[in-house]
Amino acid sequence: MQSQMHYKRQEINVNILEKYLTDRFTIKQVKKIHIWLRTGIQLFFFLLFPSAYTAAFAGIKYIFTQIGAGEMVSVSSFVTVLIVLCGYTIIFGRFFCGFACAFGTLGDAVHAGYVWCCKKLKKKPVALSQMISTRLSVCKYLILLMIVLMCYAGIYSKAQGTSPWDVFSMLTARKLPNASYKIGIILLVLILIGMCTQERFFCQFLCPMGAVFAMMPILPSALFNRNREKCPSKCGLCKKRCPAHLEIDGDTALSGECICCHACQVTCQRKNIQIGPKIKNKTNEKKN
Repeated sequence: MQSQMHYKRQEINVNILEKYLTDRFTIKQVKKIHIWLRTGIQLFFFLLFPSAYTAAFAGIKYIFTQIGAGEMVSVSSFVTVLIVLCGYTIIFGRFFCGFACAFGTLGDAVHAGYVWCCKKLKKKPVALSQMISTRLSVCKYLILLMIVLMCYAGIYSKAQGTSPWDVFSMLTARKLPNASYKIGIILLVLILIGMCTQERFFCQFLCPMGAVFAMMPILPSALFNRNREKCPSKCGLCKKRCPAHLEIDGDTALSGECICCHACQVTCQRKNIQIGPKIKNKTNEKKN
């Protein structure tokens, strides 16, 4: 419950600060402040709550292992973390993914470092096309299904040492994985390479918890919306800046893919994006 309160306070503070900043500073200034603000929050959760992701995922594995074995599912600490994060996602959106997930923070750091190196070397960064990204986003659902079926069948324990997030969890706990985690280490290295080519590579394409959060019904008050009538023709800055290349249209079939990073909001030149109910055109209302 303490971590839930931390997430709630951080989400409210971010929304208030975003509104304050966009009203008083230029877009360029807001972008810089947003980068530092988000980095600070990510470091806070990375250092203090690095195991939240693996704990929630352990809850998924435990539930289906118990169901497959025909045993009762108790509300363990892992299940409690899972329930808290899923409930939080429904109410506030995927703020955990955008600001608090340690694996997501790692992905942001790796991608930013790669882009910085390319800039210094005056080389164009390798990047995946939007079409490939859209198709690969299905993979995380297949990975989730495979893990759920393995847990249900009681054979997931035989795959011990192959999980890259187990290796990452050990590293954040300052423990070096032994030789039995060889496959997991190789997969983690490959994921790190993928993180260079695509912002939030793991979150978009491979994260089983990301698949769970994407399927959560998010309340309208936590969705990003915009007034299309105020958007310049052929702009699309918000979609280009979005790590998942999403259309900012509130509740859509892909709205669950939004990780609430606020990148679209701080990029919009006309301050036309907000969190909450659909923006109404006040000009049209006065005419009517």
